[in-house]
Amino acid sequence: MQKVLVINNPNAGRKKAVKYKKTVLKFLLKINCRFKSISIDELNEINFKDFDTVFAIGGDGTINKIIPYIANTGIVLGIIPCGTANLLAAKLNIPTKTEKALEIIKNNKIKTIDMLKINDKYSALRIGLGYDSDIICKTPQSLKNKFGYFAYFMAGILFALRLKQKKYNILFEDKKISIIATCIIVANAGNMYKNIFSISKNCKLDDSKMDVFILKVKNPILFFLEFLGIIFNYKNSNSKAMYFQTNSLTIKNEILTGHIDGEKHKFKDDIKIDIVPKSIKIFSN
Repeated sequence: MQKVLVINNPNAGRKKAVKYKKTVLKFLLKINCRFKSISIDELNEINFKDFDTVFAIGGDGTINKIIPYIANTGIVLGIIPCGTANLLAAKLNIPTKTEKALEIIKNNKIKTIDMLKINDKYSALRIGLGYDSDIICKTPQSLKNKFGYFAYFMAGILFALRLKQKKYNILFEDKKISIIATCIIVANAGNMYKNIFSISKNCKLDDSKMDVFILKVKNPILFFLEFLGIIFNYKNSNSKAMYFQTNSLTIKNEILTGHIDGEKHKFKDDIKIDIVPKSIKIFSN
């Protein structure tokens, strides 16, 4: 770690990222490391070849914006969690306390993880369609600022009362399925809350596989029972839900709105999802 680029998202963490940035810069000065500090809005102005390490001060959306610049470059990513969910940090056992996150970076333990590539976009976590997308994309920012991650649980109850089904045509491993579903999640990291609840106990960041979870039911009670069964690893595939792993997947598209790592995205073409193995180096616990 000789030349560090510090990328700060001033709107992350209920705008606490500015305070976190001061702690990070003090850390770099203390270890006598060369660095440059920028805002997340200045990414296009930077030559990333000038750096061997990038610090991301923000949440999962911040990391999602940085990934395209460092994927398959050898640049090491250091996460200073400061977002609503911080799911990638949780998956890597990186604490939300800034000083402890910096200790992990100082220990210099590096893990190389997979990414999803969704058409021309990278994803460290997941793409969600249907119910999962509604929760992420339609939860008001004011609610997230007030209640943090709990705002998603509140929105989840509301949207479960008005579930909508849609027909999806999905291609994977020379198979084609046509399915009526209320929710599709394709995950590299399947944890839904910290590192406690996940769509699959088999979901790993470095197994060169994506985990696909499709929920079919529209009845809110059955939906919640099935969803709880999945995140507690009580059930897998059955008549109400489908779960499988693959390394490539295509969802035929008639204009869908979903989310990629918590950021709203409108898909105008078929959604082609591939695993990009061992594409990001990252400091982890």
